[in-house]
This record gives sequence, structure tokens and C-alpha cells, in this order.
Amino acid sequence: MTSETLWYAGRATGAVCLVLFTVVVLLGVAVRLKARLPGLPRFGTLGLHRALSLSATGFLALHVATAVVDGYVAIAAVDVLVPFAGAYRPLWLGLGTVALDLLLAVLVTSLLRRRLGRRAWRAVHLLAYACWPVALVHGIGIGTDTGADWMTWLTAGCVAAALAAFAARLAHALRAGRRTPAALLRTAEGARP
Repeated sequence: MTSETLWYAGRATGAVCLVLFTVVVLLGVAVRLKARLPGLPRFGTLGLHRALSLSATGFLALHVATAVVDGYVAIAAVDVLVPFAGAYRPLWLGLGTVALDLLLAVLVTSLLRRRLGRRAWRAVHLLAYACWPVALVHGIGIGTDTGADWMTWLTAGCVAAALAAFAARLAHALRAGRRTPAALLRTAEGARP
């Protein structure tokens, strides 16, 4: 493979990862809200969430591999797991590493879910909510297509979809009788010495 082919593969897999992981987040919120997708039974949403999570992880593995194998920039294997250790754009590359580390924690605990118990698994699985924006900032900061119109629209669409899902999740939590922001504020004020 030529360096140019690896560069294009890295760019393409990065963009595909953005779309796939956005859909994974949307499906994760749908699963949590017990939403049904048209044409699928409720358990189908969970199955699709899991299948796309694995597909997205596969594309991420390709994305990382092409970045390490491509000789144009020096990204060592250690840079893949140790954040901010690399010489090439350490902040942006480090954010990608942080996102990967968070994703690995979510992946490993998901595979060990039955042994960990629901509460422990859920606590770690919530890291996915941190992983997505960190990966997004990584892509914006290090991506060579960041200024291109198509990438701007793709990123804006993914951000809008994720924000809508987070808003739906928050609205559901508030409707479900959980504490409202005003009640949380009153509780916090009452707890002060």
C-alpha cells in the first residue's frame, strides 16, 4: 500500500467512525428510552446497537492501524494507548487516544457485563457519553478535511443528531418523575452549612 492510499484510508475510516459512533450513541439513547425503531421489535434496537458498536469498533481499528502504518507522520504503537505521549500534534492525537481508552473500557466491560453486574457495567458504560465528544474534538483538531464543506456538514449533522438525542434523554428523565433542575437546586441549597 502506498502512503497516499493509507492517508485516504485514514481519512475515510475517520469519517465513517464519526457517523457510525453517532448512530451508536443515538441507538444507545433509544435503548435507554425503550424506543422502538420502525420495523423492529424493541429487542431489535438493542441488537442493532450492539452490531453497529462492533462495526464502528472495527472501523476504528482500521483508522488507528492506518495512522500507525502510514509513514507520513510518526505515530508509534504506544501513542495509541498512552494519551499525549506522541510527538505529532500531541493534544489532538492525545484526545483521540483518550477517546479510544474510554471506548476500550466500555467495550471490555460490555463483554464482561454478566460477571460485573448491572450497576458496575452501567457506571462504566456511561463513559460512552464522554467518549463521543472527545473523539469529535480529536477529529476536528487533527483531521485534514476539517475545513472541507462536506466534512463540516457531516460533523454538524452528527452534532445536531447527538444533541437532539441527549435532549430527548434529559426530557425523558425529567418527565419520568426524577428530580427537576429546580428541585436539584433546592436540595443543593438546603444541604449547605
